[in-house]
Parts: sequence; structure tokens; C-alpha cells
Amino acid sequence: MKHLGLVRVGAAVPSLKVANTKYNTQQILTLIQAAEKERAGFLVFPELAITGYTCGDLFYQEHLYQSQLECLSEIVLATKKLRTTVILGCYLRIENSLYNCAVLIQGGKIKGIVPKMFLPNSKEFYEARWFASGIDLARRQKAIRLFGEDIPFGNLLFCDDAAELCVGVEICEDLWLPISPGSQMAMAGAHILFNTSASNDTVGKADYRRNLVTVESAKCNCGYVYTSAGVSESTTDVVFSGHSLIAENGIVLKESDRFQRQSQIIYSEIDFQRIRFERAQDSNMSRCASAFGEPEKYQQIGLSPVALITSQDTLYRRYDRNPFVPDDTQMVNQRCGEIFNLQAAGLAKRIEHSHSRKSVVGISGGLDSTLALLVCAYTHKLIGRPADDIVAVTMPGFGTTGKTYHNAMTIMKLLGAQVREISIKDSVNQHFADIGHDPQVHDVTYENSQARERTQILMDTANQEGGLVVGTGDLSEMALGWCTYNGDHMSMYGVNASVPKTLVRFVVKWVMENKLSGPSEDPDFSSDNALLKETLQDILDTPISPELLPPDPNGDIAQKTEESVGPYILHDFFIYYTIRYGMEPEKLLFTAKNAFAGEYDEAFIKKWMTTFYRRFFAQQFKRSCVPDGPKVGSVSLSPRGDWRMPSDADAAIWLDEIK
Repeated sequence: MKHLGLVRVGAAVPSLKVANTKYNTQQILTLIQAAEKERAGFLVFPELAITGYTCGDLFYQEHLYQSQLECLSEIVLATKKLRTTVILGCYLRIENSLYNCAVLIQGGKIKGIVPKMFLPNSKEFYEARWFASGIDLARRQKAIRLFGEDIPFGNLLFCDDAAELCVGVEICEDLWLPISPGSQMAMAGAHILFNTSASNDTVGKADYRRNLVTVESAKCNCGYVYTSAGVSESTTDVVFSGHSLIAENGIVLKESDRFQRQSQIIYSEIDFQRIRFERAQDSNMSRCASAFGEPEKYQQIGLSPVALITSQDTLYRRYDRNPFVPDDTQMVNQRCGEIFNLQAAGLAKRIEHSHSRKSVVGISGGLDSTLALLVCAYTHKLIGRPADDIVAVTMPGFGTTGKTYHNAMTIMKLLGAQVREISIKDSVNQHFADIGHDPQVHDVTYENSQARERTQILMDTANQEGGLVVGTGDLSEMALGWCTYNGDHMSMYGVNASVPKTLVRFVVKWVMENKLSGPSEDPDFSSDNALLKETLQDILDTPISPELLPPDPNGDIAQKTEESVGPYILHDFFIYYTIRYGMEPEKLLFTAKNAFAGEYDEAFIKKWMTTFYRRFFAQQFKRSCVPDGPKVGSVSLSPRGDWRMPSDADAAIWLDEIK
């Protein structure tokens, strides 16, 4: 079955007894069996896991060494019929010195042995008393004899060629260096780095360790799996906590609970396909390797096919239902504040550079135009322009409802903008007569004529006032082409251009909670902050609609966007993981099913995925000529920067994949 570019990884912390190799081996084997049942592709154990890290001078004892070798052989044989690849810490005697090593075991064989390169030897650490650095030995020795076989040794990369997956291993202190072995391996092609560690805990050290792993995965554009010795290693003056982390591209996917008394494994899935996708877009990775890397020193060791995730699996990893909006409330507030300030900073620059006397914005009473007006109001305060230099125009048409009209008028007045009301009904009816269109036929001509008439009014008003038209359309509409070409598609600066629909709501809420109320309230933001906040809440509660079709018999909105194109929360999910992760359709469907389990079934998701791909490809011609707008996040569809796509690209193979 086709894999999805995901591999399940596990970070294990066994409960052990220092120097009791047989007990420790049974703990290790139990955890390996557990990982096999969970279909883990890789399982990594702490440093010197068979003996324990804190054996001290017992490492010199021949009895301990030989017992460890017997136990290592037992572990290797136990993996013969298993799919899980095991990475395990042990020590080996080579050329009369002891080396702290990690062995990679797959299918009953040791595929390779990696020595620890950098030994901590100060304060509570005395590793150089027992072990030699592997740096020099790895340069001159490419294999060692163990269990009657020559086993690759030294600077190694382990590769599953069929899956195009490459992994590397480093040991504890190696991560702490300015140029780590792991960063060298990433430059040489490793997509995932494993660290078998024994890092003790002191106050604040877990935070430092987490930051190291997070930053290493970010700057190396890789997955990083770290595990460390548990509390059963604690002895004399040091305490260990069993801190384990799984990270990808600067994000911690899973972290263990520290100080657990029992053996434990944490799991997550690493998206190595995404890592390849992002590296392909950034040529500086290979340039960095050319300048500072030593790819020629690495031996490439072939792996048998690694157990990978298919569409039949259930994920440990959680894909956010709303990837543009963080889960953490504090982080949401921080991000929304940044976005609002980025929008305002971009608009301020455009106003000052173009010497615009006025900002002209069309207000419908809907969500997007509301955010655009709030940005305009804040921007004018920033640059010392009066609020009435904002010309806010509401243009009632055939579909305008009383609710949206009232909300539009209220927010324009409260923000102190010049309020202009220009009905488009007569002019559009005249246009219908001019082109011979029956106004009773509510087709695309009926709808788009209204959108273009509104844009003409805004553009001509801007000419009259010596100003610029501030666009209101958002990223989601741009992706779906849910805008009228040369209608609401066009402006002179689009402040919402890279803000998706799901995020627009949160930015408006941020304004309500931070500018209109709370400890940071700006009492001069509007003439009545409480009423403005109440009106904004009513706008948030109003169904999304272009209001281009007549209201229903009750005077309510009849044309609801999400009934026509699908839920925006789904489309924003599709946009993010397609553009940011490069997900193919089968994988996108699989992750969506996991993310929206219990809310949307597969048929529902497939229906709107089809709509997404069809519209995304067919509407590129609109994106090819959109106005400037501030990039506020990692996903943008600007044809000048982030997204360059032929307008006539064919969606056939994407649509076929869904079928």
C-alpha cells in the first residue's frame, strides 16, 4: 500500500537498574515489542541503555562489558522478525579504548555503529575518564568486527532508498556544540536525527534542552527525536528525568512527562515528505553544505524498507483543524496583535509613499471589510491622520439586508470616518439595460455587475479625493477565486491579502478584546468602544455572504458563501497543508479525516476537496494580477513572491487522485 511520507517514531525511557544488564535488557525488549505493536518505524533508547549511564569505573570491568555484549546480541536477535528499527546506546572496546556508541538495529542485524564525538568532562560529567572521542577513529576506521561480522562504523547515514528517507544518529553532548554532528548529517541529506542521550536535570535545564532540540530541528529543517535517561539512573549527586522530545521544523510534536517511575514511550509521526518539500524550495541548505559541510565523509548505509504510515493507520500526531490559528490563547493574542500591526505598517507605508490624501474603503457590514476598516482606523492614528480622512462607502444593492446595512453604518460612524451611502440599484439596472440583461435572471452576470459597479464607485471616489482604494478580500477568497474579476478582486492595496478567513475572525476579536476593552483598551479608538465591540460581535455572528442575491422572504441573507463553496475551516486546512506542506491529495484527505474526525465524514471532505482543487487551479488567472498587500504569515499567494503558477495549469491528476 502506498505510504504517505510519514514515519512513526518513538522515544523510549526504560526503567533500569544501574549495571544490571539482564534486567535492563528485559525492559528494553518489552518496549521494543510495544513499539512494534504500534507500528513504529523507529524507536530510540537513551545513551548506554543496556548498562546504564552512571556505571562509573564499572565500565572498566570485563564482566560488565561481556555481559553487555551478550545482552546486545540478544536484543539484535529479538528484532529479526520485527519491522521497528531500533537505535540503542551501548559502549564498545576498539583499539584498547572504550567508545560510547549508538547502534542501529534492523531485522536482526546491526546496520551501523556511531561513536559519540564530543565528551562532556566538567562539573558533574567525567566521560573522558572512561571513554575516548570518536572523532579521530571515525576518520580512519570505516568498520569494526563485532559478533563475527564487519559492521559499518563512524560517520554514517542510514537510507531507505525506496522511501527516499535518510536518518542520522548523534549522542547527547554532540547536540550542544556550535557545529553539531547532527547539523553536518542534515546538510549531507539526513531528514531525521536521533539523539540517544543521558542528560541530567537541574533547574531550568529542561527548558534549555527543549530549546536546543526545537532550534536544531528548525535550522536543519529536519525531524529530531531525543530521549534521555530516566529517574532510575539517578545516583550520588545527579538526578535524571527521562526527558524525551519529538520535533519537526521548529515545532515540538510530542514531549514526555518527566520524572516518571515506570518505563514509557512517546510517539509521533514525522513528515519527511514535507521536509524534502521545504528543502527543495530553499537552495541555501545545499549552499551551506557546500560551504561548511563534509558530505564526502559519510558512509551511506542501506536500510530495508522502513515501516511507514499508510491511509489505514491512525495517527498519534495531531494536525490542527485550524492551522492558521494557534491553540494557546496567549499565543493567539500575540499572533493577532502582530498581524494587525503588520497590516497597519504596510498600509502606512503605502499611504505615505503614494502621498495619498484619503483612504477609500467599501463597507458591506461583513467580516472582511470590517477588518479592513479597523486597520485603516488604526493606521491613520499611527501616521497622525484624522479619522475623517477615511472615506467609508457603503453601497446597498439587491441583496443588502437590514442587519448588514445597520452594522456597516454603525461601525463607520463610530470610527469617525467620512460616511458615504451610494445605492447601486439604479446604476446596475441601467447597466442591465445597456447590455440587454434581464434583471430577473439571477446569474453570474447579475451578481458580478454589482461587484464591478461597487469597485468603479470606489476607484472613482479615490480619484476625486486623491486617495487610494483599500482592498478587503482575504487569502481564502484569493485561493478559491471567490471574487469578481476586476470587481472586489481589485484595489490599490489589499490589507487582508494574506489573512485567511478563519483568521480574520480572530483578528477582529483581538481588536475587540485589546483595543476596545480590557487593560490595554484605547479609549480613543472609537467614539463608543462598548457599542463598537457589540456591533463587531454581531458582525462575527452574521453568516458570510457577498449579498449579491435578493434576501429571503423574511429579509434575511439568502446567499450564504459556505453553502456554495464549502466550510472555510476546511478550505483553510486545504490551503495551509497544500501550500505550506506540499501535501498530495491522498495525504491531505488522510490528515483531514484525522483532524475533523467526528465532525465531517470522508464523503463530505472529499466533496469540498474536489471543489478546492478545481477552483484553486481554475482561478489562478485572478491571482496572477492581484494588488499589493502585506504578507503576514508563512502562506501567501502573491504572484510576485510566494506563489508562481501558470494560469492554465491542469488539475486533472489532483482530481483523479481524489477519485
